[in-house]
Amino acid sequence: MGVNNQKIICVIDGQGGGIGSTIIKKLKERFGEKILVLALGTNAIATAQMLKARANKGASGSNAIVRTVKKADVVIGPVGIIMPHAMMGEVTPLMAEAVSSADAKKILLPLTQENLEIVGVSSLPLPQLVDELLDKHLSFL
Repeated sequence: MGVNNQKIICVIDGQGGGIGSTIIKKLKERFGEKILVLALGTNAIATAQMLKARANKGASGSNAIVRTVKKADVVIGPVGIIMPHAMMGEVTPLMAEAVSSADAKKILLPLTQENLEIVGVSSLPLPQLVDELLDKHLSFL
């Protein structure tokens, strides 16, 4: 838990950080400082973009992700964060294992550049997916 029983939400993204930035903007609009948002980028550019979106803290790289997801209440990101070598190789096997085995609730968006199809999932645009994430999967906050 964060300060004053804040929920710790880790948002993980790679490449340009656009998905993570969109998620963080909407999280902060909805919950403000009731939550502690940690931006975890597979690279420094992704982390910087998520920090601009008002994440409370940020860190980059495999070790930062592996260590930080252990402390999270919720982990949010594209489905690739649990797939070794996803995001053009930015997701290391250690990152994928750490995220998938973390005790935190994992909320994954069905967005991927990998050769993967998830049956039964609609192809909504990112802003609508994030709204659904907030409305249906974070109602406990």
